[in-house]
Amino acid sequence: MLLKELSSLASPLSSGQVDKLKQLTAELSAVQLAWVSGYLAATSEQGTSAVPQASAEQTITILYGSQTGNGRGVATELAEKAQAQGYAVNLVSMGDYKARQLKQETLLLLVVSTHGEGDAPDDAIELHKFLSSKRAPKLDNLNYSVLALGDSSYEFFCQTGKDFDARLAALGATAISPLIECDVDYEELATAWQESVLEAVKPLITSAGASVVSIGSTASSATSSFTKQKPYTAELLVSQKLTGRDSDRDVRHVEIELGESGISYQAGDALGVWFTNNEQLVNELLESLSLNGDEQVALGNDNLSLRDALTNKKELTQLYPGLVTGWAELSQSKVLLEISNDKARVREYINNNQVADLVRQHPAKVTAEQLVGLLRGITPRLYSIASSQAEVESEVHLTVALVEDERDGVARFGGASQFLASAEEGQQVQVYVEPNNHFRLPENPETPVIMVGPGTGVAPFRAFMQQRSAEGIEGNAWLIFGNPHFEQDFLYQTEWQQYLQSGELSRIDLAFSRDQEHKVYVQHKIAEQGEALWQWLENGAHFYICGDAERMAKDVHQALLDVAVKFGGKTTEQAEEYLETLRAAKRYQKDVY
Repeated sequence: MLLKELSSLASPLSSGQVDKLKQLTAELSAVQLAWVSGYLAATSEQGTSAVPQASAEQTITILYGSQTGNGRGVATELAEKAQAQGYAVNLVSMGDYKARQLKQETLLLLVVSTHGEGDAPDDAIELHKFLSSKRAPKLDNLNYSVLALGDSSYEFFCQTGKDFDARLAALGATAISPLIECDVDYEELATAWQESVLEAVKPLITSAGASVVSIGSTASSATSSFTKQKPYTAELLVSQKLTGRDSDRDVRHVEIELGESGISYQAGDALGVWFTNNEQLVNELLESLSLNGDEQVALGNDNLSLRDALTNKKELTQLYPGLVTGWAELSQSKVLLEISNDKARVREYINNNQVADLVRQHPAKVTAEQLVGLLRGITPRLYSIASSQAEVESEVHLTVALVEDERDGVARFGGASQFLASAEEGQQVQVYVEPNNHFRLPENPETPVIMVGPGTGVAPFRAFMQQRSAEGIEGNAWLIFGNPHFEQDFLYQTEWQQYLQSGELSRIDLAFSRDQEHKVYVQHKIAEQGEALWQWLENGAHFYICGDAERMAKDVHQALLDVAVKFGGKTTEQAEEYLETLRAAKRYQKDVY
């Protein structure tokens, strides 16, 4: 763009020289452009061909693979600290990084999360595949370190980070500090790793004899001043039940006012919501443990009451393996000790119990300090945004299912969903936007879209339709929605009918699983409409899935494979390759959890 502008101005360069300059700069990375800039400046000032001391070889490349934004946050912090120390930094999402540049790197720091059961996050898939392939080059000149983010509640904890570390080592790269595996409460370990690697790169850069200058990050996506660490205090406007009186689930439409915050978001993004634990749950825990809520406890550099810590700081509705193991040792419960020695049983226990259940089932005498020491800190929950700012302006809408279960006659709820479901109009709620660049409408708004969103998975597609409507796009939109009952669980029914009547939504296929003897799910509708769906894909449609990752997304993927075999004439292997091609072209996108 800059060269276009320059070429249109009076220039001392000939048109041929401008063309050569354009051709050269088009092939350069941001780091190489910065080097050329310094070279030209030095040449201009000195009248010689002096090469500036800083070269691309002394640049620290920081790559991140992030599903929920934590990895990007850690990598961005690291880049800022590195630049503050005078280092040249190239900060890039793995999704935007050209894998062939690896063989030119000498200093590489990676921050990568693991998604679900050992999967690479969306933006790391291509690089992960490349490193595992025969095309991966020898990396004998590369020095690297990996920070792996994960959740120990899952079987394949930090697997993607482990994979990257192992592959880089196998390709001849040298680890300047060992792999660090971080759980959900990653902040302290991540900070220590940042300091460690920045210390470890010093002799590597010093030995090259370079006076390294700081250059800007290549990450150019717009960021808000409000983040996970510094959320915005918004106002809750509405928490309205969407499901019918006789539904077996409570799904809420939540509207939040962002006021004068200036926060912007795109269709496909998520909203991070900080929450406080329910007062009744806190009281139950205090009573079960015979602890005084007014007792003071230390959290970091702060002193606060135990009640305050349990209400605002500590996770009470989700267990993790370390807590189960720690509680087994404290309680000396034979049953819990047996469970804690079996990873599969620990995961099962975690999925079916909360802290209050653990305490009740396996009594132990603990102090207030011991309790808060064992509990993990509260982490915000991410919800797919169900609105477009083109329509709702300073508001943001969510579709929230109240997580509800009964254990031994006691009702248990999800922390954030109960907070939002029980919130009253005007209540304050701390929020931030988490961009999701891997779940976006096509660049060309006329491109057909197929949206598969059962249950609350329909949320981002409401945002998609609001955005398309605001842009005046008609047709080329197909929704496949499912839930148990038509009369009780058809979320946003009136809106979808209006989109159909206006022609903005081309078609809708509904799978209400319990309205007939045999269960019908969204994957059955895909199979039923396979011929038409294949034609949409052949006509360039983008395919989207939002919702449950464990079962629904896998079943929909299999249904798509079957469609490609039956109507595309492909073998099973070719069908897999076809879907992989769609994914790589950003025509097959998932927002699953």
